[in-house]
Amino acid sequence: MGEVQKPNLKEGHVLVKVKATSVNPVDYKIRKFGPAISPQLPAILHGDVSGIIEEIHEKETFWKVGDEIFGCAGGVIGNGGALAEYMLVDSKLIAKKPKNISFEEAAALPLVSITAWEGLFDKGKISAGDKILITGGAGGVGHIAVQLAKWAGARVISTATGESKKKLVLSLGAEAVADRNIESIRETAKRIFGTSEFDLGLDTAGGEGFQTAIQSVKIKGKAITINGSGSFDLSVAHSKSLDLSIVFMLLPLLKGEGREYHGKILTEISRLVESGILKPILDSEIFDWKEIGKAHQKLEDGKAIGKIAVRIGN
Repeated sequence: MGEVQKPNLKEGHVLVKVKATSVNPVDYKIRKFGPAISPQLPAILHGDVSGIIEEIHEKETFWKVGDEIFGCAGGVIGNGGALAEYMLVDSKLIAKKPKNISFEEAAALPLVSITAWEGLFDKGKISAGDKILITGGAGGVGHIAVQLAKWAGARVISTATGESKKKLVLSLGAEAVADRNIESIRETAKRIFGTSEFDLGLDTAGGEGFQTAIQSVKIKGKAITINGSGSFDLSVAHSKSLDLSIVFMLLPLLKGEGREYHGKILTEISRLVESGILKPILDSEIFDWKEIGKAHQKLEDGKAIGKIAVRIGN
C-alpha cells in the first residue's frame, strides 16, 4: 500500500471512485515480467474497473456525477490502473454498469467480455447453427464466450477439467464438455453433432489450446486464440487452409484508436446482463485490495473458477 497524488481531471475523461476490480492474466504478467506495456513506476495495475463517477469535465455532455460505470480502462503504459481509490478514465472506454449486478460482478466483465466478443463476432463472424469449440469454458474469457455463442444461436462444446468446472460450463449453455485432448473432443463432437469437425475453434489460453483449436476445425474453418505467444506448428492449419486469428483487446487502450467500439461492446454487454442472457461468474473467494498478492497467486495457480474479484477501499 502507498500514497500517490489524486489524478487530475482532463477533457474526455471522468474521475471514478473505484469500487472493484478483477484479476486477469495480463495483470500478473505485467507484475512479474514488466513487459513493454507496463505503466511507469510507481505502477498502479489492473485494467478492469467498476465504480462511481465523482468528477466530470466541464465539456462532458453524456456522463453525470453519480453514474455507476464499468470498463477496462488502464493498468498499462500511459494509463493508471484500478488498484487505487480513484482512477482517471477515458469516457469512451466505459459503459453504464448493469443495474442488476454488484460492483464486484461488473468489474469481472470488461476485459473478458470484449475479448470474447471480438473473437466470436469480429474475427469469427459466427452465426446460428455454427459448431464451435471453446477451450477453457470455465475460465474468464471462456465462460463469457460460451454464453455469447449460445445467445448467437451457435452450438457449443467446451473443454474443462474437474466436475465443478464441467457442471458450470453445461449450466452456461454448452451442449457437452470434453477433456482437453483431441481424441475426447472429436468423440464428443461426433456424439453431439454427428460430425467430429467444428466450424470454429476459440482458444482462451494459448499454447496447446491453440493447437487443439487448429486440429479440431474443418477444412477452411477458423481457429482463433487470445494468446499468440509461443511456438506453433501450423502445418495442420496449412493443410486445411484455415483462417487463423489473434485477439488482443488491449490495442485501443495502448494505441488510442477504436476506443469508442469498446464502449459500444460494453453497452451491449450491460443490456444482455440486465436481460438475464449473460451473467458473470465469480470465484467463491472475493479479495480485499490489501490481499491483492493472494488474488494474483490464486489465478496463477489455476485454482479460480470464473473471475477473481477484488474490492477496493475501506
